[in-house]
Amino acid sequence: MPMECSDSRGSRRLDFLHWPDAASGLKAHRSTLVWPFGALEQHGPQLPLATDALFAEQILNRVLESLPAQWPIWSLPPQSIGLSPEHRGFPGTLSLSADLLIRLVVEVGEQLADQEVKRLVLFNAHGGQIGLLQTAARELAVRAPSMAVLPCFLWSGVPGLEALIPRQELQNGLHAGLAETSLMLALAPDLVGVERPCDGLQSSTPPPDGWSLEGAAPCAWFTADISHSGVVGDSRGADAFLGQRLREVLIEHWTGLFKSLMTSDWPPSADARRVRGPSTEHP
Repeated sequence: MPMECSDSRGSRRLDFLHWPDAASGLKAHRSTLVWPFGALEQHGPQLPLATDALFAEQILNRVLESLPAQWPIWSLPPQSIGLSPEHRGFPGTLSLSADLLIRLVVEVGEQLADQEVKRLVLFNAHGGQIGLLQTAARELAVRAPSMAVLPCFLWSGVPGLEALIPRQELQNGLHAGLAETSLMLALAPDLVGVERPCDGLQSSTPPPDGWSLEGAAPCAWFTADISHSGVVGDSRGADAFLGQRLREVLIEHWTGLFKSLMTSDWPPSADARRVRGPSTEHP
């Protein structure tokens, strides 16, 4: 009978396993670890500093609970401090350097590869470190060619968001706006304050035509330059019902992607050219 990959409480946390179970589980065919990434940064006057970390962990927990118990997939403890220099000046915000965060991913990832883990998913809920984690993933893939590294962002590519969030808010509601405030009202309403700011691009000079804070032609921006409250978006229409709908579409989307991953044999075997590096000999 295959080992069930969760304990008696239904947890799929690697750090809750006993080491003999970890020893056999990590070597299993298609073994996969998911590392949730968040941030410790201001989210306006109405949301907690741990918003991104809470989103990553809670959505991931619901997804993993829905997967067959015998599948070899576990989560790592959340990385709750990330890259957040754009929020400097707001008390409570803490940020790691880009170099340190890349080094953290590489050092942990190399150890997982040494223990024969087949896939590592960087499950990120902080928009300010998307590019950084993609870079870290490539660096790790060079050093650990036997393990697939998959950096992803909680809100990217999720079908159904357009039907729930107005187009203007989808484009400009980058931080603590309608979506995040509503999702927190559904997940942890006791952590949500009473204020509902509308701030950011609505009350500041917009980027030049064709440029944006994020998107095809992004700018390196700082919240304090464009927002008094720390919010970049419009949180005024936030409610728990919308948050529950957002929770449902996020869980459905990521459940589908993890099922696809866990029933695949990705990654392909590493080509010898990238394992050894470029040859100095002519054919």
